[in-house]
Amino acid sequence: MADENTGDDPIETGTAPKATGTLADLKDMVGGTAAVASSDSTDAAAAGDAVTAEPKIDELGRAYATGKRKNAIARVWVKPGAGRITVNGREFETYFARPVLRMIINQPFEVAQRKDQFDVVCTVVGGGLSGQAGAVRHGISRALLNYEPGLRPALKSGGFLTRDSRVVERKKYGKAKARRSFQFSKR
Repeated sequence: MADENTGDDPIETGTAPKATGTLADLKDMVGGTAAVASSDSTDAAAAGDAVTAEPKIDELGRAYATGKRKNAIARVWVKPGAGRITVNGREFETYFARPVLRMIINQPFEVAQRKDQFDVVCTVVGGGLSGQAGAVRHGISRALLNYEPGLRPALKSGGFLTRDSRVVERKKYGKAKARRSFQFSKR
C-alpha cells in the first residue's frame, strides 16, 4: 500500500494543510507567522500608547486604593486639599508618633511633587506600626496613580507601586522560633 500512488493522498490533492518537506519550509512557515504576530503586537503597543489611562475618581472627587505590607491592609482615599492625613480617625502625627514612619508616609507626595496638595483619609488594620505605615504608603501611591495616571513613571521608579511581599516566616515545631533552636545543654 505504501508504494501505490492512487491520487487519493490528501497532501497531493490540496485538501489538507501543506506538509513540510524540509527544514527550510518549516522555517519559512514559522517565520511568516512570527512576522505577522510581531506586527500585530506592534500595532497593539502603538494603540496602547495612543490611549492614555483614565483617572478613576468617584462622585465625591476621591480616588481609592488598597495598600498592603506584611499583615497590614490600608484602605486609602485621596482628594485635593490642604495636605491633611487622617488614619483611623486620628491625625497621622498622633497615630504614627515616630518621625521615620511619618517620613515613609510622605515619600510618595515628595517624589510626585504633590506635597500639601491632597487630603488623605485611610483606615488601616492588622500588623504593627511599621507594617501599617508601609501599607499606607503603598495605598497612597496607588491612589495617587488612580487620581493622576501621569505620575506612574515617578512613583514606579521610586518603587512605591510594588507591594513588598516579605512577611514573617512561620514558627516550626521543634524550634524556639522560625529557625532558632533551643539552647543546647551538654549535661
